[in-house]
Amino acid sequence: MLQVISLLMENKPGALMRVTGLLSQRGYNIESLTVARTLDPTLSRMTIVVDIESRLHAQVIKQMNKLINVLQAQDLTQAPAVLREMVLLRVRTAMESRTAILKEAEIFGARVVDSSVEGFALEATGESEKLEEFIAVMESYGEIEVTRSGMVAVSLESKKLKLSPPVPKPGEAVSV
Repeated sequence: MLQVISLLMENKPGALMRVTGLLSQRGYNIESLTVARTLDPTLSRMTIVVDIESRLHAQVIKQMNKLINVLQAQDLTQAPAVLREMVLLRVRTAMESRTAILKEAEIFGARVVDSSVEGFALEATGESEKLEEFIAVMESYGEIEVTRSGMVAVSLESKKLKLSPPVPKPGEAVSV
């Protein structure tokens, strides 16, 4: 079963490697991984979709929370959350199909990011299942190229993250 994990972590070299290493050591396949800096440049938010037996979900979250650089790991698989993915799709097609492609793109909420005599580059954002449908529809119009972003997620739960203050290094003055 696919598990969606959201991690808040320190933005430091090696942090990504520790997380992926934990999963690969246990033989879990990462379906998608997205990571970027947060508003605080010292922190990053990582969203991982990994294929894990459902009985092991809680154990994986506990292991993630023990990793160096990980401040918080959350399982968003069954939690209230917004999950989205982006697809960039290039469709090459005959001129006769262009109007139909634009109508289909509008139905799926996609937007044209480039247009040429050969076809279109389209951008669509949404739930993975909806994007799969969009890709299938576009395949019927001609040759396509697809690039997917991987899942990004945000929890809708109201609990706040409680971080402890930084621990001073030996010899540093503590300001109160």
